[in-house]
Amino acid sequence: MNTDFHKIRRLPPYVFEQVNRTKAALRAKGADIIDLGMGNPDLPTPKHIVDKLVETARKPDVNGYSASRGIPGLRRALTDYYKRRFGVSLDKDREVIVTLGSKEGFANLAQAISAPGDVILAPDPSYPLHHFGFIIAGASIRGVPAHTPEQYLSNLGRAVKYSVPPPTAMVLCFPSNPTAAVCDLDFYKEAVKFAKKHDLWVLSDLAYNEIYFDEPTPSILQVDGAKDIAVEFTTMSKTYSMAGWRMGFVAGNEKLVGALARVKSYLDYGAYTPIQVAAVAALDGPQQCVDETRAIYKARRDVLVDSFTRAGWPVPSPKASMFAWAPIPEQLRHLGSLEFALQLINEAHVAVAPGAGFGEHGDDYVRIALVENEQRIRQAGRNIRKFLASRGVKEIKPAVAAE
Repeated sequence: MNTDFHKIRRLPPYVFEQVNRTKAALRAKGADIIDLGMGNPDLPTPKHIVDKLVETARKPDVNGYSASRGIPGLRRALTDYYKRRFGVSLDKDREVIVTLGSKEGFANLAQAISAPGDVILAPDPSYPLHHFGFIIAGASIRGVPAHTPEQYLSNLGRAVKYSVPPPTAMVLCFPSNPTAAVCDLDFYKEAVKFAKKHDLWVLSDLAYNEIYFDEPTPSILQVDGAKDIAVEFTTMSKTYSMAGWRMGFVAGNEKLVGALARVKSYLDYGAYTPIQVAAVAALDGPQQCVDETRAIYKARRDVLVDSFTRAGWPVPSPKASMFAWAPIPEQLRHLGSLEFALQLINEAHVAVAPGAGFGEHGDDYVRIALVENEQRIRQAGRNIRKFLASRGVKEIKPAVAAE
């Protein structure tokens, strides 16, 4: 019997799994691992959202199949959110669909719009699904260097010029996972202009749009004419600490939303109705919980940047997202991100995500998730200081203010 499955052959070994196996083995031996690897929110889901889930689940008529597109009330709640947050008007029946998390929506839309041999432009480094969602669908990826929005935009023209056949779509992700880079509305205007010039669909991942620390982040749908060619993926996972609830959305271009709806109609019956009702309570309810979540991540960011820098590992301060994208200390960069991450977890008991897992342009970096409390992050800094000192990397003393 043939077990050499075609689509599986196109997938490389999962880089993060090697760190995960090491983490599990060390914990089995009793090690206290400070896990800053996976972006799994550790904060509780706000009480009013959980209460609505429980209340709805007790009703006798909610346990059947739901609607694949999402219940009307939830699609309406998302259009209300877009109106008040971005000033964008959406038709809840034609331009919005509920997904089982943004990851499922992205993967199924890739299936819906891709043909074998199609070329897709995607940032590198980037969230793995931005590449492998299309690869699983049979398309080919042209990775475009993207440590900053400007770098990505400046390299898109060259990528189109040297792609055969011409690309059919491009992926955006700001605030970025993994780099935490943010873009402004002018970037989106240029991206829409570029996409229209080259007949490209645009898939914009906005998973971290509410985890910002300076200015609120924009939406590509704010650009005039963006809905002609673009859809946007949002999720409740990070904003409301609802990662395990699997609740996301796709909004924008009617044709792309319709294509996703057609594929999903064959694959699922939608999320459990009480979860969708609770998601309405999240979007329509008080947003103080979002402000509090944002403040917690900002405080953790500040502690991480300070403690890791003092340890001898300067970490750039991210402007958004729940991640820091950290260059490996120069003295250890020759190890590459996987070996560095393995040594860090084995000797410092701190888990991070190897940058190589996000693309070939990520191998000089690791991604650090803000998913432990401030005390644990400070402990990670102390552990890392000892680890780096053993490698000859000196700690950085804080500057002393002049008298």
